[in-house]
Amino acid sequence: MPATSRPTSRDVPRAAGPSQEPGASRAAGGAGSSRAAGVARGAGRPTSRDVAQAAGVSQSTVSLVLGGKWRGRVSPATARGVREAAERLGYRLNVAARNLRLGTTRTVMLIVPTLDNPFFGPVYTGVARIAARNGFGVVVYPWPEAARGDGAGGSPDGGREAADAERGGEGDGANGLFGGAREAVDGILAMSMAEEALRGFPGTPAVMLDSDPAGAAPTVVFDVAGGARAIAAHLAALGHRRIGHVASAVDAWTFRARGGALAASVEALPGGTLVRTETAIEAGAAREAAGRLLDGPEPPTALVCDDDLIAAGAYKAARARGLDVPRDLSVTGMDDVLLATALEPELTTVGLPAEELGAEGMAALLAVLDGERPPACSLPGRLVVRGSTAPPRAARP
Repeated sequence: MPATSRPTSRDVPRAAGPSQEPGASRAAGGAGSSRAAGVARGAGRPTSRDVAQAAGVSQSTVSLVLGGKWRGRVSPATARGVREAAERLGYRLNVAARNLRLGTTRTVMLIVPTLDNPFFGPVYTGVARIAARNGFGVVVYPWPEAARGDGAGGSPDGGREAADAERGGEGDGANGLFGGAREAVDGILAMSMAEEALRGFPGTPAVMLDSDPAGAAPTVVFDVAGGARAIAAHLAALGHRRIGHVASAVDAWTFRARGGALAASVEALPGGTLVRTETAIEAGAAREAAGRLLDGPEPPTALVCDDDLIAAGAYKAARARGLDVPRDLSVTGMDDVLLATALEPELTTVGLPAEELGAEGMAALLAVLDGERPPACSLPGRLVVRGSTAPPRAARP
């Protein structure tokens, strides 16, 4: 499925319209330089008034430029002049005072299911890159163990536990889970979890990442269904018809979408058969789950794993039974984290653009904070064929 792309407007400045700088003057550069020299000779910390005099503009224009609110109101040339004057004078915006005056913290919270999974590091990198360009900071908060329902690494019942907490049960909802965090952020990016989990943040702008796009909040997702179909097509082209699905036990949209697409693809194959088992996203548990499929009366010739870490457990299960990957058993993963190339043979998987997800999510949240409704965005994965897949024995000449 092609991505629904959206330009990241924060990365590319908009074309400036007619200049509307409040009280901007056309002071000559020499006058500005002499004012700057005067400030440099004087004692004390430079103020926005000094910057305005040095740049030949009003203090309100300085506030707009240094506060990141100048586009469409101040010309690029004037904005550049203000920034250069501030740099010459050594002026630094008092962010705390500005935020107190505006009633904003310029901080967003990224909620991830766990800090243990390396997949979420690039997501943060993408978020932080766009946030920094727009004067925002980012805090990362792992969703508490009891309330990870719609996310990687949590329990299948976590969504219900979170909902119970939101209604005033143990943990006191968002108050207990996040303490005062909701008072200190301007917006939320929630990764791989149910939208209902944010009911404790009424009125706080939010964007859901890798979460059900049918919800009310704006979403940026991976096309995980397309990735599952790509894996099924690859295995079918190799000749596999008996396929096992080692699925995540987490009741999350992202895993339901993968499983549904895989089941439909295998069902459409002539003679296609799919067997399924569930596991936690942990190598030991995945080894046991994969073993259950391999010990069945008609073991699959390929195992499709919902996650690269699950695939590592499938490798262990195969070797414990004297099976060679890929000669006796093909194995695939999803995500393409560093582990995929550390395995031997290297893992065939679907690469998901985690950093791009974070960047697009932050851009969407900035649009929400500006009063806009960003369109849904779906980012395609990329099938990466490596050494863990081969034709099944029966299909070889």
